[in-house]
Amino acid sequence: MGPAPRRPRRSLPIPRGGFIRRVQDGIDHVARHSPARLALTIFASIIAVITALLSLPQATAGDESASFADALFTAVSAVCVTGLTVVPTAEYWSNFGQTVILVAIKVGGLGIMTLASILALAISHRIGLTQKMLAASETKEARLGEVGTLVRAVVIASLVIETVLTLVLVPRFLALGDSIGTAIWHGLFMSISIFNNAGFVVLVEGIEPLAGDWWFGLPLIFGAAVGALGFPVILDISKSLRHRKRSRRRSFRVWRTWTLHTKLTLATYSILAVAGAIAVGALEWGNEATFGALDPVDRLLAAGVHSVAPRSSGLATVDISAMSESTWFVMDALMFVGGGSASTAGGIKVTTFAVMVLAIVAEARGDRDVEAFGKRIGSSVVRLAVAVAFLGATLVGAGTLALLLITDFRLGEVLFEVISAFATVGLTTGITDQLPDAGKYVLSALMFLGRTGTISFAAALALRERRRLIRRPNERPVIG
Repeated sequence: MGPAPRRPRRSLPIPRGGFIRRVQDGIDHVARHSPARLALTIFASIIAVITALLSLPQATAGDESASFADALFTAVSAVCVTGLTVVPTAEYWSNFGQTVILVAIKVGGLGIMTLASILALAISHRIGLTQKMLAASETKEARLGEVGTLVRAVVIASLVIETVLTLVLVPRFLALGDSIGTAIWHGLFMSISIFNNAGFVVLVEGIEPLAGDWWFGLPLIFGAAVGALGFPVILDISKSLRHRKRSRRRSFRVWRTWTLHTKLTLATYSILAVAGAIAVGALEWGNEATFGALDPVDRLLAAGVHSVAPRSSGLATVDISAMSESTWFVMDALMFVGGGSASTAGGIKVTTFAVMVLAIVAEARGDRDVEAFGKRIGSSVVRLAVAVAFLGATLVGAGTLALLLITDFRLGEVLFEVISAFATVGLTTGITDQLPDAGKYVLSALMFLGRTGTISFAAALALRERRRLIRRPNERPVIG
């Protein structure tokens, strides 16, 4: 017998895309177990890219490139849609630099996690679990099946509103003497800055000459308010309107179908907007350096603009440094509260503020449950609201102390600047461009933590919620 036939050797399969597969598996693992950590990483990566682009020589209008501190500060301010600047945007940055800032504003406004879902939709025409987890952590959408709908609503709403604002503003800039190309650029930049509550201004003279311009002021108020309400609110309202259009019984009480989140956001934002306009208008009515130089009718417009400006738009048509310290105090409170959740606004959010107020009212009445609009708010939500507000106050306190140690500015100026950075507002008393590099780094950290910290903190606490079978004995300590 001859030798046994040799078995052919089986070649081991060569793993294709092994490194990419391991990276994807790692991302999926982090997204499932800690979406907030992944969100922070992506957000920081985008800031690093924008900083590198703004550090290039062609990003500045002059011969010298921007310093690292200035490039980093501008990148963080743009991505976090804040609007604080250490250099004049229209004069210091070139067309390339301004375009980079505009892209950073757009990316930051949509949210890095939502952007990941958009890319997944464009490539595979569907959203995977990882992208849904990422988008859910940004948009607060509890049902993952609706994240795809929410992402489409985010893109459509932002593009439609920004397009409408551009079409409204371009003719105004043409009427002010801009060429067609300049008017289109100014209209596009300002519309994106307004809707995303970014606070950046590309006009060389700023927007102070437009303090009494209703053609510019009304779109500013509308765009900033809609952007600050949040995409879940926009989606909920659009759903109710579509349902009413299809229904045979067209009731005018469409608000009955809104979620509790939508009702709380709209009610609280409206109350604070009206109260803010009245307070700021009354305090600055006779100030010749601010509202006093305007006609009485134009003062009403200025009051409306500076009621939405502290809610995160950061676009002021008068000199903030010329306002009284009592007005600063009112703006401090408005900035700290901010706008709606999952919006382009910052702060602790109006729903957090509303839940805390409702909890105080329930405790004062002796009610066992916290209720609003016929719904009961769980105790875990109340605890989360308290935790988010405490985190925000802690960051503001730490940032204020740091700047007081670094600089020689007054407490009122420093506190205003710190809250503006934390709440991603962008209003300033005029000390931002005078800060040393250490102060710029402090404000950069506050802007980053203000945009991502409260979201990540709330998501982390929500994921760590647990139920215990055995509970400790109940005892009430003395409070107050």
